[in-house]
Amino acid sequence: MLRSRGLRLTAQRQLVLQAVLDLGHATPEQVHTAVREVAAGVNITTIYRTLELLERLGLVTHTHLSHGSPTYHAAGEHQHVHLVCRECGAIDEVSPEMFRPFADQLAGERGFQVDIGHVALFGVCGRCAQDGAGE
Repeated sequence: MLRSRGLRLTAQRQLVLQAVLDLGHATPEQVHTAVREVAAGVNITTIYRTLELLERLGLVTHTHLSHGSPTYHAAGEHQHVHLVCRECGAIDEVSPEMFRPFADQLAGERGFQVDIGHVALFGVCGRCAQDGAGE
């Protein structure tokens, strides 16, 4: 895809994309850590620029799962709603079909089209809820 758009397929671009694929959901900092295990000289600015390029090309997408950096994942994955535990930070996914009735209601009542790939719901995961129940 890069070559078809007149761009070079550099080792750094390959490493960044592979890190996103391997990590599943990753912040630029997490991608940077993974890439530096293979190529120590890659700086964080290169990671951010490469992620932006890969997103413009439609290879990765991001969502905001916390107050910090965006979290990237492969764009080719099925769309999903993110479930983020405020206690342990775990990220889970559910099918957008669980969210579809609400998205359809928003579309019908407000004309608003939800980008399900960017939806994140915050709460407490089952494990943390169970661990906290005994306190």
